[in-house]
Amino acid sequence: MTQGRYPDVAHYDTFPKLLALHAAEHGGEIALREKDYGVWAELSWAEYHQRTRAIALGLHALGIGRGEVVALIGDNRPQWAMGEIAAHAVGALSMGIYRDALDEEAAYLLNHAEAAAIFAEDEEQVDKLLALADRTASLRWIIYDDPRGMRKYHDPRLLPLRTLEERGQALHREQPDLYDQLVAAGDGEQVAVLCSTSGTTSNPKLATLAPARVLRHMRCYLDVDPLGPADDYVSVLPLPWIMEQLYVFGKALLCRMKVNFVEEPETQTADMREIGPTFVLLAPRVWESMAADMRARIMEASALKRRLYDLGMRLGMAAQSRGRRSLLAEVLLFRALRDRLGLSRVRSAATGGAALGPDTFRFFLALGVPLRQLYGQTEAMGAYTLHEAGKVDFDSVGKPFGDAIEVRIDNPDQNGVGEVVVRHDNMSQGYYRNQAETEALIRDGWMYTGDAGYFDREGRLVVIDRQRDIATTAQGARFSPQYIENKLKFSPYIAEAVILGHQREALAAIICIRFTILAKWAEKKRIAFTTYTDLASRPEVYALIRREVEKVNETLPPASRIAKFLLLYKELDADDGELTRTRKVRRGVINEKYRDIVDALYGGRDSIPVDTIITFQDGSRQRIRTLLAVETLAAPSPAAAAAA
Repeated sequence: MTQGRYPDVAHYDTFPKLLALHAAEHGGEIALREKDYGVWAELSWAEYHQRTRAIALGLHALGIGRGEVVALIGDNRPQWAMGEIAAHAVGALSMGIYRDALDEEAAYLLNHAEAAAIFAEDEEQVDKLLALADRTASLRWIIYDDPRGMRKYHDPRLLPLRTLEERGQALHREQPDLYDQLVAAGDGEQVAVLCSTSGTTSNPKLATLAPARVLRHMRCYLDVDPLGPADDYVSVLPLPWIMEQLYVFGKALLCRMKVNFVEEPETQTADMREIGPTFVLLAPRVWESMAADMRARIMEASALKRRLYDLGMRLGMAAQSRGRRSLLAEVLLFRALRDRLGLSRVRSAATGGAALGPDTFRFFLALGVPLRQLYGQTEAMGAYTLHEAGKVDFDSVGKPFGDAIEVRIDNPDQNGVGEVVVRHDNMSQGYYRNQAETEALIRDGWMYTGDAGYFDREGRLVVIDRQRDIATTAQGARFSPQYIENKLKFSPYIAEAVILGHQREALAAIICIRFTILAKWAEKKRIAFTTYTDLASRPEVYALIRREVEKVNETLPPASRIAKFLLLYKELDADDGELTRTRKVRRGVINEKYRDIVDALYGGRDSIPVDTIITFQDGSRQRIRTLLAVETLAAPSPAAAAAA
């Protein structure tokens, strides 16, 4: 049963119902692909459905049922997709956990949700779960997919996925109508997905998502960015993230686009090039990294190739600024670059989860990638604004993509800047087992995002930064740290940056170098170094980064220019709580953890001694003893800053 080109969501209101529909009507078509041992393995809709049915009936045989929680942890794999839909088929709720979550994070989520079972990809994840021992009392089953290295374990909760499927197949032979009855009993208006929030200030909360709401929201999205069975999507962003949930399940189950899973993160570019996706969603950090890596390769190329690249980029940027394409740049450079990046067939590309710097945006648009910014929150069912096709601008996040989506600015100041507030029928119902936070988030049907923004003259939403992160200098000049950080990260040499300056006389920056690229640069310059810390302390590196910071300062008003910076002795890391799992800076953690460095940075000192211990993910520890140099740049006069 379909309405136009998409199934009728009123009738097929859950993921298992849609999967069964496609298996019946399009069983021979390709639904999923996974690269394993260098070969792409394909799963048809019929195979996708049959394996999901076996897993679901296996869960049913284990006693997993309605209202319980089934967690999933590991890489993006077809087994995750089948396990999540199988959990919904038996009436359970699914909860994704980031694969690199530390023991404490995993324990918190499993206990908060009282998970009864978890799908774990391999030995690495099983080790993490077994290390929790009796700290997760509700966890009755640990179902693992990859059997390598598992013979040494004898925990009674462990169960191979293959064995679970065999139990499900046996149950299906005994009761051939059971699965259909379980699926038919599913109610799309009931919560089925627990999706963790970014957790920029505390432990992540679990937003509750009902499948019917997911599907209706994605139906609105498809109206402005239509996709279908001929489209290919490569799933590379973590599946616990809201947008990956919406695409791999909501969009794919509505429009039947093929979902492809890469072999390893390290093979992503090569695997994307083989698939040639028509639609991609990548986080800003991925777009930034792609642009930086490309420029780094050009630096290593011959003089002729560097001149051709510079010419092509100048032509492309000039044409893009006029809303056109340069045919010469296309032939000379862009066609080959898109192919190398795996973007040769892309018809639609998006970025979300955080702001993307305008310089990176211009770079990809000039390259011919139809990149658009989307904006939203987990609690608002992910994205709800998007640039209109052919009307991309670098400052805004576009307009709401559904007539029923209402966005307003609450308590605007004299410039129209206030808190972004949203309301639509398909938002999350709130937080799982957290009524107080739910009531603080949603009031009278409106969700208070905590983001500062305004509408431009075209009615497009412009998001400045988190309200709590908008800062003011001692002279009263307001600035957005995130905006300046994004401009810095366009440099191929800068991986992360944290802008300081709230209630201070001037702005300062803590910068993390992009080690892989700077290491190649240093080798080419014959600069000796041993470690990240050693390279970051080299005066030649400081001189290089200084030039990059000065370039950014030239584009900023005087009051927002960086007066001092230092190069941190380590990368910011989600494992240390400095970043969220989606790579957003936890400013409170940074300010607290590096308080001595921040105070010294503003204390007029030329260098800051550091003696600390770093703990790695494998538990090993390393002592770091170094001297952080403080680089001072020409600052605008107080009069110029005040005038700005």
